[in-house]
Amino acid sequence: MSELVAVRDLEKEYRGGPEVVRVLKGVSLSVARGEVVALVGASGVGKSTLLHLLGALDRPTAGQVVFDGEDVFARSESGLARFRRTEVGFIFQFYNLLGEMTALENAMLPALLQRLPWEEARSRAADALHEVGLGDRLTHRPGELSGGEQQRVAIARAVMHRPRLVLADEPTGNLDPKTSEVIFDLFLRLEAERGLTFVIATHNQDLARKADRGYRLVDGRAATWP
Repeated sequence: MSELVAVRDLEKEYRGGPEVVRVLKGVSLSVARGEVVALVGASGVGKSTLLHLLGALDRPTAGQVVFDGEDVFARSESGLARFRRTEVGFIFQFYNLLGEMTALENAMLPALLQRLPWEEARSRAADALHEVGLGDRLTHRPGELSGGEQQRVAIARAVMHRPRLVLADEPTGNLDPKTSEVIFDLFLRLEAERGLTFVIATHNQDLARKADRGYRLVDGRAATWP
């Protein structure tokens, strides 16, 4: 498989007054097209920070994120916004669904941000919800869904605009073990059927072992795992 993402000597530090906190201290890793890569490590080691940099939600202090041969942060601000809208799908621990919207309306949001016609956005979202097993929940609001169902809505939202990279930050952190297995197996199925590329941050090493490859973050650096 060819390389989709290359991270080169990535550093990130935060300043709070006179104090400087170095979260990432030279992370290097690669992600091939169509594979699932797990990021493991204890809370606070920088997994979320690294995902935010991969998705251009934040800028690194030093180093590069190369996507399909292009230095992501060489783009203009408008170019970065376009990258986030079109190339990347995001899945979060707390789902980040809008409570007043139905499952279908939540899943439509990325397509609407791309200014696709309403009917096309609706069709893509409905197809994605069917794909994750929620074809009978299109009109349900988040409060009417279980945690696992809410996360499947979030997954449908993340993949409906056909991104080339999906970033998942502790996607099973709020779920029971059985539901966590179901969600992770869904990622593997989407990889196999759609050829999607996933980077999944998790503290659950049993789930992480299902990934194609893994990295452990320790002391601000990445090492191959297990």
